[in-house]
Amino acid sequence: MYLSVSALILLILLFFITSAIGVVTGSNSLITVPVMFQFGIEPKVAVATNMFGLTFMAIGATIPFVRRKAIDYRRVSPLILLTIFGSAIGATLIGFISDQTIPIIVSVSMIIVTVFTLLKRDAGLTKTENISRGLMIVTYVLTFLLGIYGGLYSGGYVTVLTSTLVAFFGLTFTEAVASTKLINVFSSSIASLIFMWQGLVDYRLGAILGVTMFVAAYVGAYTVTKLNDVWLKRIFIGTVIILAAKTIFDFYIKQ
Repeated sequence: MYLSVSALILLILLFFITSAIGVVTGSNSLITVPVMFQFGIEPKVAVATNMFGLTFMAIGATIPFVRRKAIDYRRVSPLILLTIFGSAIGATLIGFISDQTIPIIVSVSMIIVTVFTLLKRDAGLTKTENISRGLMIVTYVLTFLLGIYGGLYSGGYVTVLTSTLVAFFGLTFTEAVASTKLINVFSSSIASLIFMWQGLVDYRLGAILGVTMFVAAYVGAYTVTKLNDVWLKRIFIGTVIILAAKTIFDFYIKQ
């Protein structure tokens, strides 16, 4: 699809800002995909092209965390496998993307998990080495279900997954943010491959946005590695509450 130079510049600026901030908060797609709709990009193409760009964003965001050795690969490996299968399923369900209940479900999920995190005062600040079998099962089930959603749309996916790893999997915020970036590499890659096979990706726009998101995410992640878990918790929870409230407000406005 053809976009004017001014429209393309606006998209690049928006994707850069949301990608840099989204390293901590996630939920980029709750902002970027609707904006792509406003520029006249066909919904399925917008979702697919955004997912293509998210792959590069996830890679760019993961690099600084890998260098800092902030990822517990043994602990995260099962989550990656569940995500791969879930994302593959989700990407094949692109026909259901028009479901208006998705934004409200994501918002409610963000609020519930965030409240749970707030009730556990030390959540995200100290790592729990040994978690119960029940919490591990909860984490695995939620990771798989979120993988399906992440492959379908991704709006709010990383946000809820980050909260899940903090609330139920015993990771600190730094570890959770780092882990979700690595997991998202696989989620976005699998979904993008399926979208590419379906012929839904705008490669010209995707390449431009992909480079933009890679650079922005790398800068954002490098900055995050300099922050402690207390500040990450404050930034994450504050932003999630604002995003959830905005999404619910937009949902009711459309009714």
